[in-house]
Amino acid sequence: MTERRRKNIMDLLKDCDEPITGSDLAKKFNVSRQVIVQDIAVLRAKGINIMATSNGYYIPKPSENHKNIETIMCKHKGYESIEEELKTVVDMGGKVLDVIVMHPVYGEIRCPLMINSRYDLNRFIEKVKKEKAEPLASLTGGEHIHTIEVPNKKVYEIILKKLKEKGYLIED
Repeated sequence: MTERRRKNIMDLLKDCDEPITGSDLAKKFNVSRQVIVQDIAVLRAKGINIMATSNGYYIPKPSENHKNIETIMCKHKGYESIEEELKTVVDMGGKVLDVIVMHPVYGEIRCPLMINSRYDLNRFIEKVKKEKAEPLASLTGGEHIHTIEVPNKKVYEIILKKLKEKGYLIED
């Protein structure tokens, strides 16, 4: 039964286009959230690439050739700035895949975000505020990098322009 549940969890994560929370998985399989956390740990130990985000678990899909992946370097402080920066990206049609900081001791610290819409953004901001979590960029004075997915170069250029206008973009 346990192995069947783990296989079903893996199949569900492979088929979904967006992350699924541990609580939702627990309800679906009629177990506790802690059981799901253990199942995810076992699946990871077996080599399954399961990512955890603030929006839930997902298995990354192989990149499709038509997607454009870009990076942007930003700097700001405060929750309002985080929300405004991320809104700028998603409102222009981009997806925020992760946030990266370059820590002077630990090197690159990367956390998946998977913010594809205003809905995802609102859930992320609510969770950050509820948990009173410090942004990862607080480790680097507000400087951070985002990997974003954009439909085309024109959208990427518009996002850069808007971020520059708002004072968030770090340019070389």
